[in-house]
Amino acid sequence: MICKDRVVVITGAGRGLGRAHALEFARQGARVVVNDLGVARDGTGGASAGPAEEVVAEIGRLGGQAVASPHDIATDEGAAALVATAIEAFGRLDVLVNNAGFLRDRMLVNLAEDEWDAVMRVHLKGHFLPLKHAGRHWRAESKAGRPVDARVVNTSSGAGLLGSVGQGNYSAAKAGIVGLTLVAAAELGRYGVTVNAIAPAARTRMTEEVFAQTMAAPAEGAFDAMAPENVSPLVVWLGSPESRDVTGRVFEVEGGRICVMDAFRHGPSVDRGARWDPAEIGAAVGDLLARAPAPEPVYGAG
Repeated sequence: MICKDRVVVITGAGRGLGRAHALEFARQGARVVVNDLGVARDGTGGASAGPAEEVVAEIGRLGGQAVASPHDIATDEGAAALVATAIEAFGRLDVLVNNAGFLRDRMLVNLAEDEWDAVMRVHLKGHFLPLKHAGRHWRAESKAGRPVDARVVNTSSGAGLLGSVGQGNYSAAKAGIVGLTLVAAAELGRYGVTVNAIAPAARTRMTEEVFAQTMAAPAEGAFDAMAPENVSPLVVWLGSPESRDVTGRVFEVEGGRICVMDAFRHGPSVDRGARWDPAEIGAAVGDLLARAPAPEPVYGAG
């Protein structure tokens, strides 16, 4: 019960990782706002309240409290309404888990502008707007003298950290989420808010085709390393009071493995104290690269 009585908003919580997070937060005593539009895997099709309402019902059967949110969090009005839903239903907001997303995979030369825009909208803009409105609420609470012990957990991806062939739009959006996480952690810390990100690997609607092609199903009774429920314990801990000293970090999580990512850092450098001649750059860069670790391979690069 490490999140007892905390109020949690989770976007994209009708299925997959978001659903697993919602159920685990409820098991740990939180009251949950389940946000989901109920659209298809690629974001198309009409919105449906069904998936969110089903998760709310599951939480109710666990003895927990939850409400559904049908709001489009990639609009300013929808994101504001999402935060307002938590406050109206439960009187407060303690945790925001940004999880919503979908895929429009193409090789770069085949990627249409609308496929780029759609993925940027739901992943990157869909992180920014709820974060903005939750941050405004917590800033107001802090300035009013009310104590704030709030958490944001953003969802990046290994594709955003290392790149992924055929996912230029998704990789760029997920890399942007890491940058947004770092800025938000620096800006919101003064108000009592921590901001971290996860890069999960799990079997969901977005990944099931890839896993079906590359991984055998686990034997009966064996640990299913790709179950989305494996990711949720870290998310719940990051949403709990216990994580108050952790902020601005990115965690890779898969199965039973948790890895804190060592992102861009200042590496080897050279300073000649004057402007370089282009003819001298090759040798200098060659020396720098020889002293730097090799980059990890892009997913799917072979």
